[in-house]
Amino acid sequence: MTPPFSWRRPLTALLPGLGLCGVAWADAPGTLTLLEPIVVTGTYAPSASFNLPFSVDTVERAQFADGQLGVNLSEALNRVPGLVVQNRQNYAQDLQISSRGYGARSAFGIRGLKLISDGIPASTPDGQGQAASLNLDVADRIEVLRGPASAIYGSNAGGVIQMFSRDGSGPPKVGAATTVGSDGFIKNRVYSEGGNEQAGFIVDASRMDTDGYRDHSAARRDQTFAKLHINPDEDSRLALIASTLEQNGTQDPLGQTWEAYQHDPRSVSSVAEAYNTRKSIHHQQLGMNYERAFGDATLQFNLYGGQRSVIQYLSIPRGTPANERGGGVVDFDREFHGGTLRWIQPITSAPGELSVTTGLDYDRSRDDRRGFQNFSGTTLGVKGELRRKETDTATSLDPYVQAHWTLERWTLDAGLRRSSMRMEVDDRFLSDGDSSGSKTYQRTLPSVSLMYAFTPDLQGYVSLGKAVETPTQAEMAYAPGAAGAFNFGLEPATSTQYEVGLKVRPDAHTRVNVAVFEIRTQDEIVVDASSNGRTSYHNAGKTLRRGFELSAQRELSEQWQANLAYTFLDATYDQAFEQSGTVIDKGNQLPGVPRSNLFAELVWKPREGISMGLEGQVRSKVYVEDSNQSHVAPGYTVFNWRTRFEQHAGPWTFNQMVRLDNLLDRQYVGSVIVGDRNGRFYEAAPGRAWYAGAGLEYQF
Repeated sequence: MTPPFSWRRPLTALLPGLGLCGVAWADAPGTLTLLEPIVVTGTYAPSASFNLPFSVDTVERAQFADGQLGVNLSEALNRVPGLVVQNRQNYAQDLQISSRGYGARSAFGIRGLKLISDGIPASTPDGQGQAASLNLDVADRIEVLRGPASAIYGSNAGGVIQMFSRDGSGPPKVGAATTVGSDGFIKNRVYSEGGNEQAGFIVDASRMDTDGYRDHSAARRDQTFAKLHINPDEDSRLALIASTLEQNGTQDPLGQTWEAYQHDPRSVSSVAEAYNTRKSIHHQQLGMNYERAFGDATLQFNLYGGQRSVIQYLSIPRGTPANERGGGVVDFDREFHGGTLRWIQPITSAPGELSVTTGLDYDRSRDDRRGFQNFSGTTLGVKGELRRKETDTATSLDPYVQAHWTLERWTLDAGLRRSSMRMEVDDRFLSDGDSSGSKTYQRTLPSVSLMYAFTPDLQGYVSLGKAVETPTQAEMAYAPGAAGAFNFGLEPATSTQYEVGLKVRPDAHTRVNVAVFEIRTQDEIVVDASSNGRTSYHNAGKTLRRGFELSAQRELSEQWQANLAYTFLDATYDQAFEQSGTVIDKGNQLPGVPRSNLFAELVWKPREGISMGLEGQVRSKVYVEDSNQSHVAPGYTVFNWRTRFEQHAGPWTFNQMVRLDNLLDRQYVGSVIVGDRNGRFYEAAPGRAWYAGAGLEYQF
């Protein structure tokens, strides 16, 4: 029995590329065909993605390990339609990822999306996630679920990004690799792995250093990962997982004004250097996954726990009221834990194939949070007087039930989840008033999807569901107009989602997915006011998101493969509202969301051990704040090229890679900080950059 969290599908012959239309070619003996990925996201049990009535995509290890750096999720997720992945070139603030507009407003980290690694959440119960904790070096595949079916994963699941680490297999081996590149980039990695039918292991450690493209953006990231899996008998499996992430003194260049960006894309604001804006992260976690078959039924159980400590130095000027209240230094220690219990039961007495999944998810995070002034006397950028002290606890306990039923040409997938998140605040710094309190957010989230197979290679589906986004701790931290109060009046945003799609296999070498969707949201959480470095939020009226997604994969020949992912998204405010005395008109575009986003890739493998790829990214302009009056971040087109070589000599394997990003040396804004009240919305992307690496591996 192979459980969902370690399911290995047959290797596809595909590495994505530039389009569908390639030359027609006849099947020949030994020719590989495009195999359909098996996924567990959305159903919890292994299913072919072609047969599921919702949008779910898989990115295989070959796609993000072949000529890539193994540093950021953007290396893998640009291939997925519906997603917008913006590499901030700022390791103090992590990537910016949005799914059909969910998460586009996040100023740091990931919000509005559910991040999961080996069944363990990388998102807190209030919806804040950290992409850096997902380690690409050990990933086997990444599954991405979008649309109404995401509701089965609870609140703040406008989309689901789930990474699965690979199992150690084969004779034991050890390896090492080094990659160097532009702007002082260097990454060193060592690893060991091996396994058989009874057990396997992986141990991996890496260090990445960079000076950064922009001034004041140097970073060091240390990651470790260890996994042991055991199959005690033919009906059960146990996996133990440990990981760490360490970043000390990661510099934060902040955003740029439009004028500063145009004058010098590498520049930083003077306050970033004056206050030495920076962030340190220490993250450790342990997890356990257990699965056992009881006849036709399956029990899945996991537990996890960990600690995360963060200290961040902001640029709030000395003497401003905010620095006298919350301070300019954020300092917290987080303890988190949780678990999942799930039962998958086939119903053999029903016609067709019916299975029912029932489960319970429990997650809890507890932050001991402190705030200090970011100065002492006349010295800036140091920890000064204590200005905030509290304990914030977020807890969720969600039961759910889901049914998956295939009957002749029909497939039905229906789910119901009771989502509950409780935020508790124990304010222990009372000179500005007692902000203690609590609030519970509860919603029942239904979803239903229905698919019809017109032919074995043409299937159409409709899907609809409800979604909810609770406020994060950061969004609740300051109430409008109240000096130190926590914003317990902030309500969750609720959405109704609709999706219609087609899945097509024109021949054995081509796969096409098309989806049209609409999302209607009420009580969207938006900025109310921002001054002196403190931002408060409130609930706006309605928003409307309508879009189209296309993904196409094609084997042009035995040597050439192609992939294309395109998204059109019209995201607007559907009701006017007031923001800091300014009326935001109905019809304004949501900031941070490009209307068009295209990724295409062409890969050539002339023979075993040689692979070359050309990537293209086209993105339309992006508005940076709600009024749409500030200068937009212009659209851009960039191309990247990569190549990888591999040789074998007895027990030794050698590999080399060369990569060139932004081949045409275009200057463009790679990401935006939505609604920054200092007007520093823009984050410049690097010009032409080069990377080269080599590795070796010994198999015992």
